[in-house]
Amino acid sequence: MKKTIAEHAARFSEAAADYDDDQNSREYEACAGLVIRRAAPAGSDTVLDLGTGTGAIALALAEDAGRVVGRDVSEAMLEQAESKAADRGVENVEFGYGEFRAPEYDGDAQIVTSNFALHHLADEEKREAIETWAGLDGGTTPSRTDAVGPRRIVLGDVMFFGEPDPEEPFYSPEVDDPATVGTLVDYVTDAGYAVTQVDRVHDQVGVITAERVVSGGRES
Repeated sequence: MKKTIAEHAARFSEAAADYDDDQNSREYEACAGLVIRRAAPAGSDTVLDLGTGTGAIALALAEDAGRVVGRDVSEAMLEQAESKAADRGVENVEFGYGEFRAPEYDGDAQIVTSNFALHHLADEEKREAIETWAGLDGGTTPSRTDAVGPRRIVLGDVMFFGEPDPEEPFYSPEVDDPATVGTLVDYVTDAGYAVTQVDRVHDQVGVITAERVVSGGRES
């Protein structure tokens, strides 16, 4: 991580008021839309949205999910998310402080989502984050009686499909540390998931969807 968690939190708190207006690129919007579509929660699902920011993904998923829990390190971003939820009358979401490797959440989560945030971590830290997600209480399903691991992880982020190009507008080399698609796929696979979809939005933006692997194949 090129900046400490506190430094990232301060940086995003300063930008919180204008953050939604600033995220207006077609690539960002396409990525967010794909994360929402790939998550596809059912009415009984709890979704844990990490790096939730101002709650764009969390609030969109709340329409179909039973419950959505948003976590972020920026208090100002969380305040924006809570304000939007109140304005829209969305009652099945909750927002609070949490980090990628320490989400501060001990409930069950059938789906984990994250959009345009994990690239702030160094590669080894990304691995640790994904391992943390995989170790969450995923609840029971018709195909298993254990509760290890959410059944689905959906990661939208800055990720390299080819050679990195720091001239592109999707990340700042002085504060961000994106990984290659292959690196992220390896981390997710090593954590016990099968990658079922890789959406290439741009040479440096994509969405990875993965399903938990259980005995006999992918979880149903």
